[in-house]
Amino acid sequence: MANDPLHQFQISRLVPIEIGGVDFSFTNSSLFMVATVAVATGFLYWSTRGRGLVPSRSQSVSELSYEFIASMLRDAAGSKGMKFFPLVFSLFMFILVANLLGMFPYFFTVTSHLIVTFALALLVIGTVVVAGIKGHGLGWFKVFVPSGVPAAVVPFVVLIEVISFLSRPVSLSVRLFANMLAGHITLKVFAGFVTSLGALGAVGVGGAILPLLMTVGITALEFLVAFLQAYVFAVLTCMYLNDAVHVHH
Repeated sequence: MANDPLHQFQISRLVPIEIGGVDFSFTNSSLFMVATVAVATGFLYWSTRGRGLVPSRSQSVSELSYEFIASMLRDAAGSKGMKFFPLVFSLFMFILVANLLGMFPYFFTVTSHLIVTFALALLVIGTVVVAGIKGHGLGWFKVFVPSGVPAAVVPFVVLIEVISFLSRPVSLSVRLFANMLAGHITLKVFAGFVTSLGALGAVGVGGAILPLLMTVGITALEFLVAFLQAYVFAVLTCMYLNDAVHVHH
């Protein structure tokens, strides 16, 4: 298992469920998505249950997370964008906790699967479209026609803007998926070198020192990437939600 870097991404059925020929099985991915929601919710509830005027360390972490996302959303979409705060905060916490849980040995990284990250990206883009049309009517489609563009080139600009908009869920999902997948594969490969060389005796143990150091370094880097990818997803979400609030750009 240590020498198979792709084994950690394998979907396994825990509770087989099939309805009308459609597979609704509860898998290891489903389990860790439930665990992610439970851990994030449990931590936020536990850390803020006291609501002390002098916050504890855990309460400070929760309050900093709240203010961090609120400030990010306010800067990107203005005060009107704060109605989307529950969505952005939930996405940030879900991705962050899912990424961190995936760092534990034998755990499953749900964000390493494109279908999961693409579903989250579709949720964001769908919210932008629905909220934009609901708030501005058909006038929302002016986001695809930048102001000041000569009439002769409007069709080409509109085409480019539409393609750019449709590519958002792809880039948003692939960025998160690719970083988590590549990082965990690299980590698994170097860890496999350590175990393989260690089995060769004294000479192998000496040769395993370098991949061991690399494994430790990549592990520390992966913890940083876990936060950075949650931050990037959240900040891009805030920027995209700005289109639902402000039509002209």
